[in-house]
Amino acid sequence: MRHLPAHRRALLSPRSLLTAGAAAALAAAMFGPLPAQADGQGDDLGTASSHGVEAPAKGSPSLDDVKGSVPDRYLVQVEGAPQAQGTPQRTLKTKQTGVVEKAEKDGLDVTVDQSFTHAWNGMAVSMTKADAEALQDVDGVTAVYPVMQVALPPDQDDASPEDEYANAMTGVDTVQKVDGLDGEGVTVGVIDSGVDYNNPDLGGSGTDDQTKDFPGSRVTMGYDFVGDDYDSSVAGSVPKPDEYPDDCGGHGTHVAGIIGADGDVTGVAPKADIASYRIFGCEGTSSTDVILAAMDRAFADGVDVINMSLGASFMTWDDYPTAQASNEITAKGVVVVASGGNEGEAGTFSGGAPGVGSDVITVGSVENTDAHTPYFAVGKTKYGFTSAEDGGTVPTSGKVVLASAGEDSDAADAPVLACDPAEVPKPTKKKQALLVKRGTCSFHDKAANAQEAGYTAVVLYNNSAGLISPTVAGDPEITIPVVSITQDDGVALQKAIAAGTTKIAWKDGVAVFPNAGAGLMSSFSSYGLTAELGLKPDLSAPGGQIYSTVPLEQGGHGTKSGTSMASPHVAGAAALMLQEHAGWTPKQVKSALVNTADPLDWSLEPGKGYLEPVHRQGAGMLDMVEAAHTSTSVAEPTISLGDSSQGAHSVTVNVRNDGDAAKTYAVSTRTGVATGGSPSDPAFQVADPSVRLSSRSVTIQPHRSALVTARISEDFGEDGIIYGGWIQLTSDDEDLSVPFAGMSGDYQNVEVLGAHDGLPVLGKAQGENIVPVSGEDATYSMSGDDVPYVLFYLDYPVERLDVAVYHAKADGSKGKLVNPKVGTVSSESKWGRSSETEALPWDGTYQTAKGKTVSAKDGTYIIEVRVLKALGDPDTASDWESWDSEVLTLSHQKP
Repeated sequence: MRHLPAHRRALLSPRSLLTAGAAAALAAAMFGPLPAQADGQGDDLGTASSHGVEAPAKGSPSLDDVKGSVPDRYLVQVEGAPQAQGTPQRTLKTKQTGVVEKAEKDGLDVTVDQSFTHAWNGMAVSMTKADAEALQDVDGVTAVYPVMQVALPPDQDDASPEDEYANAMTGVDTVQKVDGLDGEGVTVGVIDSGVDYNNPDLGGSGTDDQTKDFPGSRVTMGYDFVGDDYDSSVAGSVPKPDEYPDDCGGHGTHVAGIIGADGDVTGVAPKADIASYRIFGCEGTSSTDVILAAMDRAFADGVDVINMSLGASFMTWDDYPTAQASNEITAKGVVVVASGGNEGEAGTFSGGAPGVGSDVITVGSVENTDAHTPYFAVGKTKYGFTSAEDGGTVPTSGKVVLASAGEDSDAADAPVLACDPAEVPKPTKKKQALLVKRGTCSFHDKAANAQEAGYTAVVLYNNSAGLISPTVAGDPEITIPVVSITQDDGVALQKAIAAGTTKIAWKDGVAVFPNAGAGLMSSFSSYGLTAELGLKPDLSAPGGQIYSTVPLEQGGHGTKSGTSMASPHVAGAAALMLQEHAGWTPKQVKSALVNTADPLDWSLEPGKGYLEPVHRQGAGMLDMVEAAHTSTSVAEPTISLGDSSQGAHSVTVNVRNDGDAAKTYAVSTRTGVATGGSPSDPAFQVADPSVRLSSRSVTIQPHRSALVTARISEDFGEDGIIYGGWIQLTSDDEDLSVPFAGMSGDYQNVEVLGAHDGLPVLGKAQGENIVPVSGEDATYSMSGDDVPYVLFYLDYPVERLDVAVYHAKADGSKGKLVNPKVGTVSSESKWGRSSETEALPWDGTYQTAKGKTVSAKDGTYIIEVRVLKALGDPDTASDWESWDSEVLTLSHQKP
């Protein structure tokens, strides 16, 4: 493979939007013995799609999809360790000033918007992309990253369980009552949309006035970095900070309530102090420079725990600035907890920064036990539902006849799925609802087919355990109501329809229903690994259907779902641990929480003896009773094996007994379901590594440590299978698990760029979308959005993505290289894997080795895209993949 000269370092350019869960039987299942494990090495357990998981569509991207970063704003990392490592602030400021002066001397136009020194040494600056690329070569610059937009996950507000269920699931209620732990004396910083400190559950007076109650008895400090109107996605929007970190969005108040509400809702740590760092306006997005400012401030303010219920989905690189800063803050004694991400339906490698930080406690989401949901009735039987996002308004009164799209079936082409419009039966009544089953095609397709056939509502039932919150967004618009019910309820309705006319009566209000997915991973919870093959998340906690505080103007209490809700549960748990053990380090807290967690049953086939993939659940469900009472710790709470290109892995577990008596631990292992195939549609399988332990038993004297070694190897005969499990240490009164994960074969052998049919391909703007083109259609006027695009899909993260352009020869082959002294027209680094088809534009310009911007002349060209695989060696040809476009034509529009 041809190597291009590399005059300039690649601009670090992640492009995705940040985007920004107790019955005695359940408790026995989770805190008692693990379920018996299924046998059968190599068993094929189906793919995500065969289990009804609906991954994001890979259709044509829109023009807005290529504008994920904030235009002309960058984060510049400067050489030198931050204040957290002992460097004086004055020294860091001098280094930053020096970089700016050198840049200006080189003719670069740099405006410094903000300086960071506490947890990350760098600046937020405004400058053109061309100047940002040139800034890479300025002495003293370590890296340049674009400022990314930050979007909070959408609310899922249909259900409202009591928060007591979540606390009971993890044993928090027990340690509150029996041990008296409540978080008193610990301060938790909440970096979010603010906190409504007027809410009585959070120490407020109950009067909706941001100038009252702050600082107060519970929300004791904080800062508003943005003001009400800031929206980073709107051109010209600028932050307007003030001293009142109130919340008009609701997300932050909900998070704060999970951590520490004390009133109608009882949080995990109801006496902990809250520090509110507001980074979102009332609506819209925020940005990573604002997050860094909030992290810097929280660290300087001396908080004990920081919670960030936000994350850059698919930005799985550990060196993105927010992840770097998180690691630095943790190293200086502050526990950092972050959500693992809500992109589980998109497959593996779907976490994000800051949660990918190696020292961060990263949290996945588990479904709650009970929920109060809207419902309809058939006779005297009530059926709880969630309403689909972007569907029509669900009635609260009236009756409608329910028809079935077909008999219940697991076949991929069954009529009950309503995927084939020709097979959807016609309504027999003027107003009639259609019962359909999840699977094969999208929720939108099912709803659109029913709507087109003339139905006035859709009742969608699940094809696995649990209640889902679907979306029916798409074209055509869905104007009829679409509601989602459980699999068991759907089967019951099928029987009722078969027995005779079935009418559903829409009801106003809510009713309580058991959550069929209780104690299982939430469908939205993201999978690891990190780009560097690090194991994430670390553990899981209730995050599905959580009732907590919201701003007074929104009613004071409400329900949301997401890893955003799981993360504060663990942040509150960390506060309880610090109350119990005031001198503990973040790593000690992490070990206690992670290594006492309980591995969970596999959510897609529960009750069959399989355990959830370790790279989705981490160590398992938080077990607060065990965490609060453990006298055993593990030096490194998780184990990341990497790939198997160098053969077997030898790992050492350093175990310490801090009890007053000797303890003997039985040592064993268990494995979780593995994933292989395409990261966007994982193939599940039993793929158990060989684990040879140094001993099956170890005795440790009081206040002493011992080492347990394990030789872990695999011989799966396939690259890219993510496997893992738990090394278990079991004494008479403790059961600890150390999770491990790795990838089979050689990471450099996985296909990254060409794994999806028809991609990459040239693209062209057509209305609001970018569509594939070829031949004469690949002619561009270079006016407005009419520029060449490359449509592509990355199956895995990549170290670098280089774009080079060549003059085309008459025979359609590559001729001379455009911009030969630099070798590329753009070069960007640290991209996460794709969640959907992406579009990379070339505006027809390039920057020469001397920094001059030049426009390519009219003529025919070929675009070459090259990617260096994650952890690849740039000097090893086989670590690269490349693609050449068809011939394209530039024909500039004349003025």
